[in-house]
Amino acid sequence: MNLEKYGKISCLQADWCDGNRLIAGVTTRNGGVSRPPYNSLNLGFNTEDAPYNIEGNRSTLLNAFDLPLHHLLLVKQVHGNDVVVIDKQNYDVSHFQHVEADAIITNQPGLMLAVTVADCYPLMVFEPEQRVAAVIHAGWRGAANGLIGKTIDAMVNEFDCRTEAMLVAVGPGISAEHYEVGKDVREGFRNGTGHWDEIASEVEFGKWRVDLQKSCLLQLEQAG
Repeated sequence: MNLEKYGKISCLQADWCDGNRLIAGVTTRNGGVSRPPYNSLNLGFNTEDAPYNIEGNRSTLLNAFDLPLHHLLLVKQVHGNDVVVIDKQNYDVSHFQHVEADAIITNQPGLMLAVTVADCYPLMVFEPEQRVAAVIHAGWRGAANGLIGKTIDAMVNEFDCRTEAMLVAVGPGISAEHYEVGKDVREGFRNGTGHWDEIASEVEFGKWRVDLQKSCLLQLEQAG
């Protein structure tokens, strides 16, 4: 990913954006109006930041890409594995922020699909033949419950996308070195995607370090 600047907004942009008539990337903390500890481009209402700061930051973000605020498509992230599919034109997509899901897929142009993350991993997927895009919020629960594979399957089943044609970017997230978990996470993966032994290393009895990024990559590989 490369650091690009759009007005006040800096973002890490996927290498494959050039020539595909879209922008896929991860914003940095810079360019907004929020005060510490949310300085400065805080986009999430699930914080104690002043709502007018968040609204201002979102407006700044959309303005940087010449889009109206009501074309920002966010959902209510709940660390699950539900996927929202938008296959019809919507003039105003702001109401989707109340829909519980952790991935969004659309074939409609002129929208900004977005997820908000802290330690979790943001994934961006684009299938250039069908012009279908997706964003995924992958925390450990979503990863354990196969959210990434489910999103890829929905792109294939709903829009006839080909996995071989898909372009994927995985944004920054927590590293295994700093992600220590307990038995609940172990059981979640063992009962879910089942690749616990490939992503975990025990540090002491009942404690493991988990490579969440590797979990995402394994799911992408399994999806084709």
